[in-house]
Amino acid sequence: MVLFDFKKNDTPDNWKIVNDLVMGGFSNSSIKKNKDGYGLFNGHVSLKNNGGFAMTQYDFETLETKSYSKFVLKVKGDEKTYQFRVKDKREDSHSYIAKFKTSNSWQTIEIPFSTMYPTYRGRLLDMDNYSGNQMEMVAFLIGNKQEEDFNLTIDTITLK
Repeated sequence: MVLFDFKKNDTPDNWKIVNDLVMGGFSNSSIKKNKDGYGLFNGHVSLKNNGGFAMTQYDFETLETKSYSKFVLKVKGDEKTYQFRVKDKREDSHSYIAKFKTSNSWQTIEIPFSTMYPTYRGRLLDMDNYSGNQMEMVAFLIGNKQEEDFNLTIDTITLK
């Protein structure tokens, strides 16, 4: 099942930027289609004023996902580490995350639901890992505790 495909009809219009500005930081980012039609999440992570992250998230109507077991991301990056995040309910304060390291070439990254662990503001929570029963939000976040520019090119997000 294709959750999002930038090269087809999907546009980043429904993706939202959430940077550390929400807590006084100075990071900035954007998501748009690049000249080749892929999604481009890029910007600058700043550590000033206790900042340190940039995120783009996509909310959607509740999707029942019991018949799937993993995310498959097709991305190209900049040799930096990112988080892929999911929420089973958008109003939850916590997210389930998996970290992945990018390369300068296209990669297919498989993330089993069962390996995505719960966090809140970077702290591990004493809860079960992601059940994969339903979802209402996915996101990409960069926050490597260092000041850096970043570029993540996104082709597709699918469920298998």
